[in-house]
Amino acid sequence: MAAAGGEPSTPDMSEELFKNFISEVKQIEKRDSVLTSKQQIERLLRPGSSYFNLNPFEVLQIDPEATDDELKKRFRALSILVHPDKNQDDADRAQKAFEAVDKAYKLLLEPEQKKRALDVIHAGKEYVEHMVKEKKKQLKKDGKSLVMEEDDPEMFRQAVYKQTMKLFAELEIKRKEREAKEMHERKRAREEEIEAAEKAKREREWQKNFEETRDGRVDSWRTFQAKGKKSKEKKNRSFLKPPKVKMEQRE
Repeated sequence: MAAAGGEPSTPDMSEELFKNFISEVKQIEKRDSVLTSKQQIERLLRPGSSYFNLNPFEVLQIDPEATDDELKKRFRALSILVHPDKNQDDADRAQKAFEAVDKAYKLLLEPEQKKRALDVIHAGKEYVEHMVKEKKKQLKKDGKSLVMEEDDPEMFRQAVYKQTMKLFAELEIKRKEREAKEMHERKRAREEEIEAAEKAKREREWQKNFEETRDGRVDSWRTFQAKGKKSKEKKNRSFLKPPKVKMEQRE
């Protein structure tokens, strides 16, 4: 199909690169899907697996566009490979690998969780495409060759893979920070609740003691008043006593 002006149109390079990327991914998945049990365990527990395994599609080695049936079949096949019963000579590590596979599968069964994972993958691809586009603009502006290493489908795939892993890692870090903050707030709220309960308890005990000792305080006050009254009357009687008359005053 010719473009306006009679010149042949060029295909959308980003779309072509994405198709090549998907093709490469499928080839890798096909290659890795035949890994032995021990190789799968090593893959799932390799250094940095805590971040690599954040991508459920990466864990299950399955195309993000796979159907639910394909997902189910892949889970069954992979879970059997890494199951502790099949790897009794390395049961502890096999258990960890199996848990990673099980977690990824359950996450993809949740529509909302699956959508989030797909959004991250798409965001990684879009970021790399944007980066390549901006670099080419700068190269053109500088009068340099527009050839970039990302033009190679394999290099493009690696760039998307790295960016996707970075996004998954950033989201996980933010999730942990948010979880830690929420835990701190819950702890503080609980401490305030305990303090309020203890304060209320102290006030109830004080009120109870106050009520229980009321009669004693009243009796003591009455006794005190009675003694004070008697002392005052005695003092008044002493003060009103007439003075003695001397003998010489009688003459």
